[in-house]
Amino acid sequence: MDWTRDGFRRVVVTGMGAFTALGTVQSMWDRLKEGISGIHRISTFEPKELPIKVAGEIPDFEPTQYIDRKEARRMARSSQLAVAAAKMAVDDAGLTEEDTEAKSERIGVAVGTGLGGYEILATQTHEFLSFKKRINPFGLVSGLPNMPAHYVSRFHHATGPITAISTACATGTQSIGAGADMIRLNQADVAIVGGVESVIADYAFSAFDAMTVLVRGYEDAPEKASRPFDRERNGFVYSEGVGILVLESLESAVKRGARIYAELLGYGVSSDGIHVAALDEEGKGPARAMRWALQSGHTNPDEVDYINAHGTSTVANDAVETTAIKSVFGSHAYNLWVSSTKSMLGHAMAASGAIEAIVAIKTLMDQVVHPTINLLTPDPQCDLDYVPNTAREAGGKLKRVLSNSFGLGGQNATALFGTI
Repeated sequence: MDWTRDGFRRVVVTGMGAFTALGTVQSMWDRLKEGISGIHRISTFEPKELPIKVAGEIPDFEPTQYIDRKEARRMARSSQLAVAAAKMAVDDAGLTEEDTEAKSERIGVAVGTGLGGYEILATQTHEFLSFKKRINPFGLVSGLPNMPAHYVSRFHHATGPITAISTACATGTQSIGAGADMIRLNQADVAIVGGVESVIADYAFSAFDAMTVLVRGYEDAPEKASRPFDRERNGFVYSEGVGILVLESLESAVKRGARIYAELLGYGVSSDGIHVAALDEEGKGPARAMRWALQSGHTNPDEVDYINAHGTSTVANDAVETTAIKSVFGSHAYNLWVSSTKSMLGHAMAASGAIEAIVAIKTLMDQVVHPTINLLTPDPQCDLDYVPNTAREAGGKLKRVLSNSFGLGGQNATALFGTI
């Protein structure tokens, strides 16, 4: 077996862990295939003063199942989730504590977030300004965006390269690429990678609502709120979540007899370079990310079978992504199956790319494409095959799939996975 390609070590996925609005990896995947939504009325706080009433919240997460109670109290929820999902992924990869301790310097970490522990920073700031309380010594550091990466490194004896990427909604996918580079360049044999976001708070909803990007209404039918590529879409559903993957050199995985889920063939990262929030209507930035992912994976456009779309359910994003796909794939765009996981999970921001990478890998494994639900009214601007409302059996035809993530600030990332 060839351990390298073009002089770089090949990278495979050997472990996966997640917490989402539809549960952990397998329960999430089973429900996605059934077209079940995890979006409900907000329960973390009472949203009566807000025009936004629905969200994608993680059900029944108990951090002390994974972390000592005293330690957990000092950690932001994003760090707790990252540690828990990393444990799932590392266990899933068949790596024991003895393994990680022995390989410590050859294990890297690339785990990113957008808002990080903002809820702790907000609470501590409010208490200081309002009551002049004594400052909590963990109040500032717990909110830093590199803390999820730190805790994952610490809990899993990973003392190799570490990075904490924060590129808004592109974070999870870009972190996968960063971890892959650690392995490709022989800086590590294993990399724990992914993204996390968990700030379900009134100020976050208010801020996004002020940007007019969140969906309003649907309080009586929250499962219908997220409708990517549908003509009646009018905003995304804000969510929380975490996705963590264990990447490994092909040589390392084979030699230790690990189960291999898929190969990470390539990835691409680009910038729009235009505006903090407005999109380039021609989709040139997203197109560059997809094109460069294909080039780095030595894959022709007509060799791709499925795209897990960014598919946020905003008017502009879905149309621009469609335009970008058509510019990269040409006439083959109409042969592709495209679906949006966010139609059922909502938008977990920095976590979405990693969660959707897991979904893309499960798609390859099971040869089933989950549907885009709530796609009832065709939009002339969105004219591809989005697998509306019902899952589709692929019958073994899926060999290579893309996963797209496009973030605020015009930051784009695409990952290319294939069977091995």
